[in-house]
Amino acid sequence: MPNGEQSRKIKQFCGCCRFVFNRALAWQNEQYQQDSRHKFSYSKIANLLPQWKKELIWLKECHSQVLQQSLKDLENAFKNFFQQRSDFPKFKKKGVKESFRFPQGCKLEQQNSRIWLPKIGWVRYRNSREVIGEIKNVTVSQK
Repeated sequence: MPNGEQSRKIKQFCGCCRFVFNRALAWQNEQYQQDSRHKFSYSKIANLLPQWKKELIWLKECHSQVLQQSLKDLENAFKNFFQQRSDFPKFKKKGVKESFRFPQGCKLEQQNSRIWLPKIGWVRYRNSREVIGEIKNVTVSQK
């Protein structure tokens, strides 16, 4: 139950993640067309991220680890493809399963039903069940 500004930032983070995923997939496809022996490499694409942030100023507003997790998702999609568990990765569309992940830096206040998300702030959430232990990563999705 985020407020208006938080909701805007969440939508912006989803859009940035979708853009990075699609741009990395397009870059990978171009590399493969130039040299069919070219394999997907997370480290090569992750090294392009700072360059993309310089080109596109609005990408800087999104948390860097969120964008890196989007590239990790693409890496997993390629692994599944090469292990014949799924089809070739497809470009993401706006409005379909939009989500992003924070691998660290989140704080949980269960008694107040709120969670701290970096660059977004304290966000209220629906506390459906008690969280036992500590949270390792947080996935934020839109419905």
